[in-house]
Amino acid sequence: TTEIYTLSLHDALPILILGLLACTPQGDPGIPADGFSDDFDRDQLGDVWHNTGGPYELRDGWLHVRGARNKPLWLRRVLPRNVRIELDVKSMSPEGDIKIEVFGDGTSRAESESYTATSYVIIFGGWDNSTNLIARMDEHADDRVVGPARRVETDQVYHLKIERNGDTITAWVDGEELASMDDDSPLEGRGHDHFAFNNWQSDLYFDNLVITPL
Repeated sequence: TTEIYTLSLHDALPILILGLLACTPQGDPGIPADGFSDDFDRDQLGDVWHNTGGPYELRDGWLHVRGARNKPLWLRRVLPRNVRIELDVKSMSPEGDIKIEVFGDGTSRAESESYTATSYVIIFGGWDNSTNLIARMDEHADDRVVGPARRVETDQVYHLKIERNGDTITAWVDGEELASMDDDSPLEGRGHDHFAFNNWQSDLYFDNLVITPL
């Protein structure tokens, strides 16, 4: 009996370890049927947000960040498969560079200058305010979808909307399409079910986050 038990435990360890790694972060509740919202009108971020190391702070009713260098602020809530995400954002930097992650793992962050996300990355005014795109994990990869040219104006508040329906994810700015991606192998399930604010170096302010199941 002892030999059988020892062998079974030995064989099961790799599976148990892989299962634990796939379950991060553990215990996050799902977005309720009536949605989730955050207006950042308080003093501290609180436990609903997981900061992976960026200088995120609440300032005058806005979420402010500058110089996070791809260390996201993850929402500790599990996204539904089909979802609408809306928020207001402004950049105080001439380079624009507004960045959002959707359907990531809730914990990933840059460990060096190079960073490959676990999510779709939406960028408005990237690369010195020259490019708008949706990328599938790697914002530098050839499979990213680049949208129409539109610059981020300094200190202008924009309303950003992101939706996933089926295998299509689309982003709009003030009602105009920023970019749209059809993904035959969509990011979904555990490890691809969280939302994050992200930032490299630009001076950004976010507000009025609303997440609605579709």
